[in-house]
Amino acid sequence: MNATTAAPVATRAKATAVFTCILAALAGLMFGLDIGVISGAEQFIQKEFVVSDRTIGWIVSIMMAGAALGALAAGWLSGHLGRKRSLILGGVLFVAGSVLCGVAWSPDVLIAGRFVLGLAIGIASFTAPLYLAEIAPESIRGAMISLYQLMITIGILAAYLSDLGFSYSGNWRWMLGVIAIPGALFLVGVTVLPDSPRWLMMRGRRPEAESVLHKLRGDVNVIAREIADIQEQLKIPQRGVHMFFQNANFRRSVGLGVLLQVMQQLTGMNVVMYYAPRIFQGMGYATAAQMWFTVLVGLVNVLATFIAIGLVDKLGRKPILYIGFVVMTVGLGVVGTMMRLGIDSHGEQLFTVAMLLVFIVGFAMSAGPLIWTLCSEIQPLKGRDFGIGCSTFTNWAANWLVGVSFLPLLNGIGQAETFWLYAAFNAVFIVLTFWLVPETRGVTLEQIERNLMHGKPLREIGR
Repeated sequence: MNATTAAPVATRAKATAVFTCILAALAGLMFGLDIGVISGAEQFIQKEFVVSDRTIGWIVSIMMAGAALGALAAGWLSGHLGRKRSLILGGVLFVAGSVLCGVAWSPDVLIAGRFVLGLAIGIASFTAPLYLAEIAPESIRGAMISLYQLMITIGILAAYLSDLGFSYSGNWRWMLGVIAIPGALFLVGVTVLPDSPRWLMMRGRRPEAESVLHKLRGDVNVIAREIADIQEQLKIPQRGVHMFFQNANFRRSVGLGVLLQVMQQLTGMNVVMYYAPRIFQGMGYATAAQMWFTVLVGLVNVLATFIAIGLVDKLGRKPILYIGFVVMTVGLGVVGTMMRLGIDSHGEQLFTVAMLLVFIVGFAMSAGPLIWTLCSEIQPLKGRDFGIGCSTFTNWAANWLVGVSFLPLLNGIGQAETFWLYAAFNAVFIVLTFWLVPETRGVTLEQIERNLMHGKPLREIGR
């Protein structure tokens, strides 16, 4: 192939890779739909079934418990069935869980449906970032993995808009059941995805891996280098659980992945996502205003995510995280202070809402997408399924803890103190980012792995 024909081929291949990543990132849409839909439905569920705040907390949080188990299973599934088939399974479970929630005739059935949805989201939240990291060219890897977070935010916004529409009739069953439609569309779309070339190489299917890379890279030199890099990493005899117990450097990357996911959940973002109407009620707004402001939260979340997509491969991971944690600390700190002083006038209400939106911007431009990006980049190939499985399980376990504890915190220590607590967490995360988080911009996964296994400090494995 000469230079004249090589450029168009490479351009077409990059376009194919981007399209493939977009299709896989739609798994995040299911994630976002499930996060967003429950916030608008919970008050109507509580009225129909006449249940306590504790039961509502379980209806909200059982999804996260299912997701934690789904994430654990996803490590085995993605290794044995492949990334593509795991995403298909997640789609099937998502549609089934959505339908079950929509027809639920008791709180127990609703909890069961939410648990099935959790299994689907756990599988997808493990598999999609992993697949994206292995499919995307390194020059746009950060943006493509951030696209997954963008799809989550779009899903949340779509769920909020759907909730707003159905809120006038109070039909929570349609709120929960209608998300089966985009789930079915995702299920159809994911069937055309190629298998991950790294997974194919791990299964000894080199010709198929080269064929996939030819469609996604186009440049024979790039393909040869990537195949050689993967082959080199496959020579490492350890993997998974065995590797975790035998290799201290791998334990470091797993530990960092776990810590990053705890950090993401303790920012307090999902508290806002799950309980936004309840939070706006605490600011003095009526039901209609609560739903409209909840939609505004979803819209800001979507728009701010574009900041991360635009800057992650230019400015880098760590600078964006620093900015995000500072913004979140200030935003939640001010919200808590306003709640302590008292929100009496309309101007004070709007100012408090504005500071909550500042917090949303801080999360959506930083910890939201970049934690997933980093967790998919720092794990070595032989232990990638296990490492990402541990971090994804931690995400959902911490998510469950945040979801189930928020209402008791509000009722126990008070609204202001609850928001101050999350502001303090974000301040601590600025320090942890400095000491432990690596900058991985523009570095191949194989180079990150070599630095890790040579014992470099965690914050230097991207150099």
